[in-house]
Amino acid sequence: MNSNFRHHLLSLSLLVGIAAPWAAFAQAPISSVGSGSVEDRVTQLERISNAHSQLLTQLQQQLSDNQADIDALRGQIQESQYQLNQVVERQKQVQLQIDSLTSGGAATPTQQAGGDQNSSAGASTTAPAAGAATSGAPVQSGDANTDYNAAIALVKDSSRQDDAIAAFQNFIKKYPDSTYQPNANYWLGQLNYNKGKKDDAAYYFASVVKNYPKSPKASDAMYKVGVIMQDKGDTAKAKAVYQQVVSKYPGTEGAKLAQKRLGSLQ
Repeated sequence: MNSNFRHHLLSLSLLVGIAAPWAAFAQAPISSVGSGSVEDRVTQLERISNAHSQLLTQLQQQLSDNQADIDALRGQIQESQYQLNQVVERQKQVQLQIDSLTSGGAATPTQQAGGDQNSSAGASTTAPAAGAATSGAPVQSGDANTDYNAAIALVKDSSRQDDAIAAFQNFIKKYPDSTYQPNANYWLGQLNYNKGKKDDAAYYFASVVKNYPKSPKASDAMYKVGVIMQDKGDTAKAKAVYQQVVSKYPGTEGAKLAQKRLGSLQ
């Protein structure tokens, strides 16, 4: 984008440099045009007029081209700003999820559902590659068990992880009351974590804890939120999450792992 902008500035500078002498010449008195006969001077004036008209046409065309390029750049800037706003909104949603865990709060499924509706812009950035991968995901059958098993089959195929993400995203939207909801959210957290998308992973893991606190996946999901915080260098939040795992889910595998992490952070 910077290269194109410099090119436009250079073009405009050259045009101004070309146009200036002509503008000066146009203001000169007619007496300066030759010293021949009247017909010769008229011919010379016609040539000058024609050249002037051609130059003006070229200038107008160049300005029109430059305006089109500027409009295109403006469109690119607006698109970039929109995408940036989406990322910022998504970060806010992730931060709210994590803060609710570190503070010990637990939203009910109804509250979380309302939050998802209010943050549709953030949710749209959950998995940027999902739209492209949807075409490769299995067609939904209309049966929750069948579709869940189909998504699990994709998880087992290392070459179709994007398809697995798309399949689970479709699942949680199509079957909001399914008993597989906590597992589907957990798998979305794990798949995004494997791809290095830690903010998205934290969002899904936190969703398991907040929406389904009694699920067998809840303790492990909460523990992995702490791992993500530790990966990101936020030791204070990691400790807070680990402590929540130990206190809320004593005796679980997640609590045991969290206790080990706390010991290493002392």
